[in-house]
Amino acid sequence: MTYDTLIVNGQVVMEHSVERLSVAVRSGRIVALLAAEDTHLDHAREVIDAGGGYVLPGAIDIHFHCRAPAYPARGDFATETRAAAAGGVTTVFEMPISKPCCATGDIFQARKQLGQENAYVNFGLYGAPGLLDPREIDAMVAAGAIAWKIFQTSAPAGRSDEFEGLCLPDASQQWQALKLVAPTQLPTVIHAENDDLLTWHTAQLVAAGRSDIRAHGESRPPHVEALGIAQILSMNEHIGASVHIAHVSSAAALNTIRRWQRDGYPVTGETCPHYLFFTEADMERVGPYAKINPPLRQQSDQDALWQGLRDGSLIAVTTDHSPFTVEEKERARTDIWRTPPGAPGVEELLLGMLHAAHEGRVTLLEAVRLISTNGAKRFNLYPRKGVIRVGSDADLVIYDPTTPTTIQPEKLFSQSRGTDKLYEGMTFCGSVRRTLVNGRTVFVDGQIVGEPGWGQFVTPEGL
Repeated sequence: MTYDTLIVNGQVVMEHSVERLSVAVRSGRIVALLAAEDTHLDHAREVIDAGGGYVLPGAIDIHFHCRAPAYPARGDFATETRAAAAGGVTTVFEMPISKPCCATGDIFQARKQLGQENAYVNFGLYGAPGLLDPREIDAMVAAGAIAWKIFQTSAPAGRSDEFEGLCLPDASQQWQALKLVAPTQLPTVIHAENDDLLTWHTAQLVAAGRSDIRAHGESRPPHVEALGIAQILSMNEHIGASVHIAHVSSAAALNTIRRWQRDGYPVTGETCPHYLFFTEADMERVGPYAKINPPLRQQSDQDALWQGLRDGSLIAVTTDHSPFTVEEKERARTDIWRTPPGAPGVEELLLGMLHAAHEGRVTLLEAVRLISTNGAKRFNLYPRKGVIRVGSDADLVIYDPTTPTTIQPEKLFSQSRGTDKLYEGMTFCGSVRRTLVNGRTVFVDGQIVGEPGWGQFVTPEGL
């Protein structure tokens, strides 16, 4: 048998073990896993030497923003998927925040075409069901939506068109949206913060003259997040939508999810690297660049989240990669309410979680499940993606655990590299040497070698 590509001399991270194998690729798929001593190099058009490093399934970033097409200064499908490739992320799920918001079939199709023309890695698209129009929901399902997204909060001031059909602050609206999307069986991802309490806390701080960086966190305390989760899950007990809680940040939120899980309720949740590696103390260090929703929390919350990942209460680590410009973030130096929330992070996802495995916070196999396999399973892409096995897509990463990476903004690929202050100067124990998407190298040794449009649009399977 002739192969397009043969990856040799690597430690292949399978779903349940790490083995010395060679990975054979043809037509974008893994077609054979060969014992190292049985490899026939003359059967391959290209031979890649993994140099003794790990060969991993590409990471799947299930919560990602690229800002296209309305805000190219922040980022677009090309710039942000290049960043993904550099970080070993081979598939991203793009959130529906756009201008206009991705809440109709026509807008969905336009974003799909934009991604197909510009993406360097594979991508899926969320739909926003908040227009509460069953015809538009059906149109987005037919176009291949990977999942739904709902905000329980009101749209940010001045950005209502980006969130139209996405923000549903009233419980009655949330109920209607869950009822409409439940029959699709697609995951419904909830940004869980109770809008009434959030609005009240913010008003109290503004009235007290607070505009410092810590005021942001105080406006969104953990009980705001926990109450939002309890509300949506209480409603959904009577509806049965497939609910997934986005960016869990606190012990209170995690414990709320666990209450339903203990009763056998099939809710899942994710957290993000910024909650796992940083705390509210880092808000003082980097100022508005650390403004994120929900906000960074205390060390006790961070410890609880790591435990939630180890015991399975949380199934995934994903970035909520949110590019903005330096100018947008800097305008809040004296008034935190004026800056948009969010930070980039797609280039640090795999590095951070494998560093955590090196430190013993999770095992290597757990880290890979958390950034790849579990997301593929939850969003109906497994075993096509998220695992190394015969028949799976050849979305692969070669990771060198012995060569450290220090985050330097000038070496990053995100358009928003200048706002990546949380990670700036951090050193991780390993490095991404090569990223293959659909069997082709798109990133190698610090350079993007792929082409825009190589990434494929992915749709859920088996529903």
